Amino acid sequence: MELVYEGKTKDVCRLEDGNYLLKFKDDATGEDGKFDPGSNTVALSIEGLGKGGLAMSQYFFQKLEACGVPTHFVAADLDKATMTVKPATLFGKGIEVICRFRAVGSFLKRYGDYAHEGQYLDAFVETTLKDDGRGDPPITKDALDMLGILSCEEYETLKDLTQKISSLIKDFLFAKGAELYDIKLEFGRVDGEVVLIDEISGGNMRVYKDGLCLGPLDLVKLVLS
Repeated sequence: MELVYEGKTKDVCRLEDGNYLLKFKDDATGEDGKFDPGSNTVALSIEGLGKGGLAMSQYFFQKLEACGVPTHFVAADLDKATMTVKPATLFGKGIEVICRFRAVGSFLKRYGDYAHEGQYLDAFVETTLKDDGRGDPPITKDALDMLGILSCEEYETLKDLTQKISSLIKDFLFAKGAELYDIKLEFGRVDGEVVLIDEISGGNMRVYKDGLCLGPLDLVKLVLS
């Protein structure tokens, strides 16, 4: 097993059979010691977060695959907090796709002159480049195509998958008495097909219940209960 990449919340290792192993950490993104799924810096460590995020990711990957959504998921080992995945090619150096159902976080910071906090959004899809040094800048479909990161056709597939996945998760959480405000997803190519990669955990979404934003471990308990 070869360590390929040491990330903020996961390490990535290459296995002998060609698949990859993701090792989940207890580290969480945020600012000033407070959790924030929209941040690109590690701010705190939460005991049990790695295993909880893995359990939640496994649950949603299996649910999505049953609905015909292509993913890189192969298997998970909850005791070791590891997930085996298919090898995927990133778009450029990596992109993130956010689906927004409410105006909060960075969306509100940018468009606060036109939107109010908590305003309903119609599954708005936003794409950003994974670039910590430049603050993960937003990028449009045309720019992605012109820069050779992904084609316009691939973008439309990615957008459709994002809205489908996000709506399925939103409906699931609604049945649990909670509301999904926004969710961050990642995609790559597996054998030339656009598929969902990375994880689906509380560290990647804002979920509210009874007027309060749920912490990542509280969200794990809600999902798996």
